[in-house]
Amino acid sequence: MSAASPLAGLVEVLPAEDESHTAARFTVEDSETVLPGHYPGFPIFPGVCLVECTHLAAVATAPGGAKDAELAAVESTRFTGPVFPGDRLEIAMGWKQTPAGDWQCRAKLATRRGDAATVRLRYRSRTAAPEVAA
Repeated sequence: MSAASPLAGLVEVLPAEDESHTAARFTVEDSETVLPGHYPGFPIFPGVCLVECTHLAAVATAPGGAKDAELAAVESTRFTGPVFPGDRLEIAMGWKQTPAGDWQCRAKLATRRGDAATVRLRYRSRTAAPEVAA
């Protein structure tokens, strides 16, 4: 079963420095369906869509050991600048494996005007046993 996404456009994967440093971009077209209702007359790309761009970029660029992983947590988000229709988001991601065996993706998103957001996501192997609360 695939999840629904609020994004109409596609995330473009860029050549990676190495497996632990990946990159992608996303162009916010005027046709994005989320724009008309998010500040009518002065559309701003919603923060949840920045998280979704990061997630889609992470899934597409995950290191070998994280290829079967699924999103386990949105660990943190910080929105630092607005994203408008016509902006191209550059998404730079750093990957590391946690001591628990999960994968953490730390992303920085920016437009030509500067920083837009930082997002930290955690992925867990689909074959890993679920955590049990004590």
